Amino acid sequence: MQRNVSLFLMVAAQASAWAQQTARPNIVYIMTDDHTAQMMSCYDTRFVETPNLDRIARDGVRFTRSYVANSLSGPSRACMLTGKHSHKNGFTNNEHGIFDGSQQTMPKLLQRAGYETCIIGKWHLVSKPTGFDHWEILPAQGDYYNPAFIHMDGTTSVDSGYVTRIVTDKALAWMDQHAASPKPFALFIHHKACHRAWLPALEDLRLYEDKTFPLPAEFHDDYATREAAAKTEMEIGKDMDIVYDTKMFVSPEETPRTRLSNSYQGMIGRLSKAERQQYDDFYVPLSREFYKKWGTDYNFLPKQASSSVAGSKDAELLEWKYQRYMRDYAKVVHELDVQVGRVLDYLRDRNLLDNTLVVYTSDQGFYMGEHGWFDKRFMYEESLSTPLVMRLPAGYERRGDIDEMVQNIDYAPTFLDLAGAPIPDDIQGVSLLPLLKGRAATKQDKQAISNWRDAIYYHYYEYPAEHDVRRHYGLRTDRYKLIHFYGHDVNSWELFDLKNDPHELHNLYGKPGYEDLQRQLHRRLEALQIQYDDPQR
Repeated sequence: MQRNVSLFLMVAAQASAWAQQTARPNIVYIMTDDHTAQMMSCYDTRFVETPNLDRIARDGVRFTRSYVANSLSGPSRACMLTGKHSHKNGFTNNEHGIFDGSQQTMPKLLQRAGYETCIIGKWHLVSKPTGFDHWEILPAQGDYYNPAFIHMDGTTSVDSGYVTRIVTDKALAWMDQHAASPKPFALFIHHKACHRAWLPALEDLRLYEDKTFPLPAEFHDDYATREAAAKTEMEIGKDMDIVYDTKMFVSPEETPRTRLSNSYQGMIGRLSKAERQQYDDFYVPLSREFYKKWGTDYNFLPKQASSSVAGSKDAELLEWKYQRYMRDYAKVVHELDVQVGRVLDYLRDRNLLDNTLVVYTSDQGFYMGEHGWFDKRFMYEESLSTPLVMRLPAGYERRGDIDEMVQNIDYAPTFLDLAGAPIPDDIQGVSLLPLLKGRAATKQDKQAISNWRDAIYYHYYEYPAEHDVRRHYGLRTDRYKLIHFYGHDVNSWELFDLKNDPHELHNLYGKPGYEDLQRQLHRRLEALQIQYDDPQR
């Protein structure tokens, strides 16, 4: 009798633990590459409509001050996985970095807490993924058309179709397979979109062709007083490749050879014969028209400020390149939004939404012509910021905008906190759960909110490299930004008043009247470097 009672109690305890485990929220983390808030209509209505991404914000929360710790793909992903700044997780740059997969990561900690983990899509950390029960990743940057995938057994396969759709197909298939498991899950859906060179889905080729995108206010920036900005190589006019980026390609014989034209031919060479015909039917007429007007001895435009004279040939060509860039980027965003809608519909149709945290973000922001640029890297607002919206599981009642300053090192502790797992002391981010509870917030949560960070720290390392953005670190407070560019050929400071100069055109560092503010910001910067143990100080 005693044995039966003991057995009953043991089974009851196991059943209770199982029920508690399965009641814990699932996590669906959707991260894109280079998708900036300007190109998401819940943040900015000027350019595109993203109804499915907006669903997440409408039904949940939108973070208005969301930042990265290092605006570059691989390093940003490493910060997310570890909850630590780049100098602590060891992956500081794409050029020479290899992520140490043996270190502590959030997916490993979720596994220990009883979660099943999966990552599908872009990895971009060189070493193989660890801490995942299942993974299928794109090699390096991956391809938009008929992409290859690396599997856990080391084999590689090629999937037919468009990468954004395929990544979603694989993610939904994995959730189907997981349905029989009693474990909660953490699924990381990592898209290639919206990475350069912005190759659209074939059925989207003609989208946005009738739209003229407005020029950003600071499009013709002359970079006065900003030495490092003047030295960079990411201007739409002189640095955007006419073949690779704007896709002005007829044939190898009829198209000028550029630095990246071979890479472009490799990307579109992945298309089948029928697909290539559909692709060429759109781009070849545009290309012929372009070269008829501008000539096949096309030369890059001069520096941005030299291309700004209204009505000039340079100004016309510059704005033409901008429109082509914006249209192709917008097309890539369209398919991304459609696929996010598929994920939301899947969760809804299977009654999973109320027990799932859905997160949408990007690995960093991007320049859509601001300062005349494309790409990211700088600590200026467009690339420092990243969109972040969340649909919350039951019990988390916050809705609308969240204005506290958050950073991508906060995702790891947030997911661990949601899972009921301990957050290791060496994680540098903070859990966002206190911000999400709404009326359910405890006294401890309210205390955490009242003591929320008043500044974020940033450090970019990759130089020399593509685009020639110099190394720099700095802090951003509610109103001010202090940046130090260092090494090689620069040693300069920049100070911006974001309230009076939101476009960051006027460097105030060293100007009379700002001495006290500079001292205060230097002290705050040093305090952050001490807090995060960055040896750069």
